Amino acid sequence: MTRGGDGLQGFLQKHPWSILAAGAAIQILTGVPSAWGVFQRGVCEGYSLDADSASMIFSLTICFFGIGCILGGLLQDKHGPRAAGLTGAALLSAGFCAAGFVPEGQPWLFYGAFSVPVGLGCAFLYPAVMSCAQKWYAGRKGLATGVIGGAVGASGAVLTLCGRFLIGRWGIRAAFWALGAAMLLVCGAGAALLQNPRAERARQAPSGGMGARDYTVREMLRTRQYWLMFAVVGLATPSVLLFSPVIVELAQERGLSETAALSCIVVGSLFSAAGRLLMPWLSDRIGRRYTDMLLLAALCGLSVWFAFAAGWQVLAVYSLLTFCYSGEAAVIPAAGTDLFGAKHAGVNYGFLALGMSVGSVCFPLLARALTNVAARHIIAAAAPAVGFICLCFLKPTHGERL
Repeated sequence: MTRGGDGLQGFLQKHPWSILAAGAAIQILTGVPSAWGVFQRGVCEGYSLDADSASMIFSLTICFFGIGCILGGLLQDKHGPRAAGLTGAALLSAGFCAAGFVPEGQPWLFYGAFSVPVGLGCAFLYPAVMSCAQKWYAGRKGLATGVIGGAVGASGAVLTLCGRFLIGRWGIRAAFWALGAAMLLVCGAGAALLQNPRAERARQAPSGGMGARDYTVREMLRTRQYWLMFAVVGLATPSVLLFSPVIVELAQERGLSETAALSCIVVGSLFSAAGRLLMPWLSDRIGRRYTDMLLLAALCGLSVWFAFAAGWQVLAVYSLLTFCYSGEAAVIPAAGTDLFGAKHAGVNYGFLALGMSVGSVCFPLLARALTNVAARHIIAAAAPAVGFICLCFLKPTHGERL
């Protein structure tokens, strides 16, 4: 290790909270899916795209997030979280900047210029930050997951407010350029601090806190637990992701003013941050599996309520849905390390996140094929119910409580 590396390692050993601070700073600018509702109208108007094409930008961004988690995990496991983080910051910034140059009426070009690099960039950053933080806080994975996840949730509110201001002042293209520059600066600086702890610190966890075996990807894919978790991750997606791109328009159709409808994104993002902060904390106490079961049951019930919500109920129910969905997503990284160990956590999480990719593309396509509005709500309620059943069959891999 270089002298500079020794210096940074020493600083981080004395101030491990710096990893959480750097990770939170990075993630505060990566909640693009949560904030997409504020960009949707600007993209439709500024690029002459219909609502379905603009919504597909959102779905493909999440799809490439799942794919990128694998690539970013491989890079992270081989070269460390700093390399993955810096690459992710460059991709995220490049996607926003490139979007500003896309000509009107070219949705496929927008998918390639924006959805691919932004999805990959967020994916390179999220696992790098999350697994690095969990290694520094090996005995308190829920705390590390909660702080980073809380920043992800708050990111939706931050990007919504920034996006609304920038779009209103300079237009959608300049807004993309300004956000791209900010992402390169903030995410790049935060990524430069990322470094895994020495092996002896990463192993410091309470007995039973870390699994006795670290699974490789090949070993993980042979387990029943992986496929159940893959299904759970995918089945949790439609309750929120079917509606988040169009929540502003939907809220207005159900009786809210434009300002109140836009508040659905901001308030929903704050609830998302709360879910990502509180649910990993709860999972440290009652277990990952029981926490996930509770959240999936809530997603099912709230989705039924959301189908009939009107007026201010839309804001209330949507906010609770984002709380539960984000809380469930925040528990997955810790559940993955509990099941499959920390050594290959980056790439293993990437394969778990593929469930999100599948769900984020397949469920919207299914909803569009059925065309019936009621079918969208039925899918949103039924999918987490099936996920709950999957969790009933999930058992630990190490003979310990999950």
